[in-house]
Order: sequence, then structure tokens, then C-alpha cells
Amino acid sequence: MKPIKVGLLGIGTVGSGTFNVLKRNQEEITRRAGRAIQIAMVADLNVERARELTGGECEVVNDANLVVSNPEIDIVIELIGGYGIAKDLVMKAISNGKHVVTANKALLATHGNEIFKAAQEKGVMVAFEAAVAGGIPIIKALREGLTANRIQWVAGIINGTTNFILSEMRDKGLDFDVVLKEAQRLGYAEADPTFDIEGVDAAHKATIMSAIAFGIPVQFDKAHVEGITKLQADDIRYAEQLGYRIKLLGITKRTSNGIELRVHPTLIPEKRLIANVEGAMNAVLVHGDAVGATLYYGKGAGSEPTASAVIADLVDITRLATADPEHRVPHLAFQANALANTPILPMSEITTSYYLRMNVADQPGVLADVTRILADSSISIDAMLQ
Repeated sequence: MKPIKVGLLGIGTVGSGTFNVLKRNQEEITRRAGRAIQIAMVADLNVERARELTGGECEVVNDANLVVSNPEIDIVIELIGGYGIAKDLVMKAISNGKHVVTANKALLATHGNEIFKAAQEKGVMVAFEAAVAGGIPIIKALREGLTANRIQWVAGIINGTTNFILSEMRDKGLDFDVVLKEAQRLGYAEADPTFDIEGVDAAHKATIMSAIAFGIPVQFDKAHVEGITKLQADDIRYAEQLGYRIKLLGITKRTSNGIELRVHPTLIPEKRLIANVEGAMNAVLVHGDAVGATLYYGKGAGSEPTASAVIADLVDITRLATADPEHRVPHLAFQANALANTPILPMSEITTSYYLRMNVADQPGVLADVTRILADSSISIDAMLQ
């Protein structure tokens, strides 16, 4: 049987990892897929570097349109990122009848509904395991492994940059700004880290998981997004004294009124497994009615961990390429015509616990005033440090 031919758009960190892992484990991957998977074309603006990385083993071009329009290419891997040219290329690939593998969480969180609809109509697959939590197979777990469950909630540390910063703040007692500079020096944070530290990257991923978990369209614009930029070393220290650790969590939860979809710093009891996920590692907790709580842990970024997820998608598509499109695993786990219109709740309608830190005058009666103000608003106090 002839090999499945793949076109790779972008051979940066993840693209080079994908090429190398596919080459190194070719025999094992072929045994699992049932036929060989071959990267036949690579598109990258830096043609010389791309040729060096691929060792002349495939055609290299500087125009990605040549890849998505090539009739010999069966699957297109999009690793360019962003919303602009990446979307145009993905839609063009689908229009040309090609399956798509992408690690682009921003694209799917904002334009996923349009992309999945186009793929459904054309009878092709869009696979995106690498878009959430790098090498952790959380998308497959939600779409397939937990398919018997009515999922109650998903909560995860899904951004390694912020988790590294929070771990360093706790270990060394340093403020956010100091640790961010160190994270940039070590390569954990980008030169412009806004998407990471403001929670946007985590919200993209939480949006995708929410859609799969609850069978709703992707709705990034309705997510509550709060980053870690306002946290100080004092907050980390007080949380420790109260028996908690602060993590940036992506949370989505089913309630009687609708779906919660939020990203914000969260106090987690220090004995919980997820509270002890340190450095740039990721972890996702999923609670299903039949299975209870399950935890998925591993590297959420990096060249080969993310490549592992990209290649898993290639194998899935290769196995299912000849299957009846109506009976493949749906993009968002639920059949396209059965997505629910359950509303996403605004943060103002969500009841949860909060941590408050206040600077007050050191004089009698102040504490009584604070507790009275909270009581007047029907807010109870679980624990207090003074």
C-alpha cells in the first residue's frame, strides 16, 4: 500500500520535532498506522534552514499554498500559528479535500466552528491533539476514552510558562516581575509573554476542552480570562500559610444554569496532586459521573512532546482515512447536528470561593468592620490570617 503523503507547514520547534520523531520511529509508527506516513513537502520561509533540517529527504518550498494545493498531499500539518494566514491555509486545504492536523489552539478557539463545519461538509478530518497540553493525550481522553461519561467538570494547569513562574515565586519568594525576566532568559517565556501571563493561551485551550466535554460550540469570546500579573510574593506566602498553593487554572464546569468557562489564579489545597505540579509541567483533572476524577499529567510544550501528539493525529487519520465520514469520531466528540446551545455563564453569575488581601489600619474595631461588611453581603469567612 502506498504511503500517506503529508505536507508540513512550518518547520520550527514543533515541526522539526515532528519530522525527527516520525523518521526515528518510522517502523513502529507504520506498524500502528497500517501504512507508511511520509512527509513529502515542507513549506517554510527559511528554505535553507528547512533543507538542512530535512536533509534533502523531501521537497522544500517557501510558499505554503503549493503544499495545500498539491494533489499528491493527503494530510496537511499546520504549525504556523496565529489567526491570519494559518486560517486561510487550513480552509484551503479542507476545500481541496485534504485532512488537517494542527497545534493551533488560538485558531480553533476563535474559528473552530467554521473550520469544523467546512471539514464536515467536505468529509475530511481536522485533528488537534497537539493544540491542548502538548504531549498529554487529553483531547483523545475527552473525545473517546471518557465517551461513556456525563462529564461534570474539567480543571487544568494548561500553560507551562505561568506554572513555571508561580513555582519559582513560591520556591524563591520572588515577585512576579523578577521571575518573568528569569523565565524569559531561560526560554520558558516569550519576548512578548502577554498571551501566557494574561491567561489568554490557557483560555484558548479551556475553550476547546469545554466544547468537547459538554458538546457545545467553541465560544472563546464568552470565557472569563484573568492572568497572573497582579500576583505578588505576599499572595503566594499567605496562600502557603493557609494550606494552599496558587495555580493558574483553566476551569469549565456543568451547572444547572449553564456552563462555567473561566481562567484565573486559584487556591488549591496543598495535598491535592494537581497542587504539586511544578515547573513547566501540565496537568488536567476531568471528573465524569461514571469514572469519577481522572488526572492527566505530562509535558505541555516542547519540540518532541508536542510532536508526539501531532504524529498520533497522523496515525488516527491514516487509520480512518477510508472510513465513512459519518461514522468517524466527531471533531467535538458529539455529532455535529447534536451540539447543545447550553449558555456559557458570565463570571458575575458564578458562585465560588475568593481570596482577599487587604491593607487596613492597625487599630481596634477594623476587623469587626471588615467582617460586618462581608456579612451584610452574605459572605462567610472560611479562614483568616491577620
